[in-house]
Order: sequence, then C-alpha cells, then structure tokens
Amino acid sequence: MPSDPPRRRYDSLRRTLQAQATSAEIAHAARRLFVAQGWAATTVREVAREAGVSAPTVYSAYGSKTGLVQAIVDAADLSADGPRMLAELDAAAGDPPRQLAAMAGYDRRLFERAADVIALVREAGRTEPELATTYRDARRRADDVRVQVFTSWPDGTLRDDLDTAVDVYAALCTIDVFTTFTTERGWSPDRVEKWWATTLSRELLA
Repeated sequence: MPSDPPRRRYDSLRRTLQAQATSAEIAHAARRLFVAQGWAATTVREVAREAGVSAPTVYSAYGSKTGLVQAIVDAADLSADGPRMLAELDAAAGDPPRQLAAMAGYDRRLFERAADVIALVREAGRTEPELATTYRDARRRADDVRVQVFTSWPDGTLRDDLDTAVDVYAALCTIDVFTTFTTERGWSPDRVEKWWATTLSRELLA
C-alpha cells in the first residue's frame, strides 16, 4: 500500500506548529499591551487586533484574559531557565554556598527577563482576586524550591531554623531589590547576582 504523500503526512505537525506560533504571538501582543496600558485598560479585542487574529481565536487559545496572563507568567518562568538551575544544583550537591549561588542566578534571570510581567501581575492582583492568587502561588512555588534545597543539607548547616531561612531568602531576592540596584543605583545584573550569592551565604549559613 503506497504511503501518504509527504504533504499530507506532515499536515498535522504543520497545524500544530502554526497553532503554537499563533498562541505565542497572542501572548507577546498581550504582554506588550498589558505592560503599556495596564491590565484593566486592555481588552481581549485589543490583544487580538495587536496579534492580527480574531477575538474568538484568543479565547480559544487561552480561555480568558486571566488565562492569558497565566500563560505569560508561565512563559516568564521558562525564560529564567529552571533546568539550568537544577543542573547547577545537582553539580553543587554538598556545597551549600554554590547551591545558593545557583538559586540566585535563577532569580537574576527571572527578574532580568520578566520584571515587567511580575510587576504587572502584582499590581493587577490588587483588584483582581485571580491574579492575586497567581502572584501568591508563584511566591509559594519559589518558597517550595528553597525548602527542598535547604532540607537537603545536613543538620547544622543553616544559621537559623528552616522557616527563618526561607523568609530571609524571600526578603533578599525580590524584584524590588533587583530593580533598586539595577535601575536606581546603576548596578549590573551580574553584580546583583554576585551580591545575592555572597549575602545569602553570610546570612543563612552557620
């Protein structure tokens, strides 16, 4: 029996790739508009127009404006390269200062590449409960990572108890600290990352 012609054989893959490209363009358009105009002032119809698609296409891809923001947040997480952090954590097993440096590197990449998204979600969350939940969930996931790393260390590694260590890390490595240093004080992202690594080791390790 003859095989399908190549055009037909790859039609499904072609449609999948086209759909992914469309979804990505919608997300990029939404990010531009949300950052420029704010969450409340931006409509799905404007996002569709910016992306060159219809409003039903946006709803089909993301379900709602909130779903669209969630997709942008997920993309921001990916941009920080979590797999790289995991590889660095594995490579530095048994070396808490190096593991803290790996975590600081992830935070630097996240804030450097997605500061606008983080600020958008935090600000919109003041009036939109779903986005407030999205922001809290992201913070909770970050805490969960820290707990997993810290509890892998031998007893006595941490200067204080686990909860305090997680709190201190969360207070030091924030978008506000990163923005203050890079925007107001003229630090490079690399300098912030190195300062975080040094300060975390000093403040968290016994």
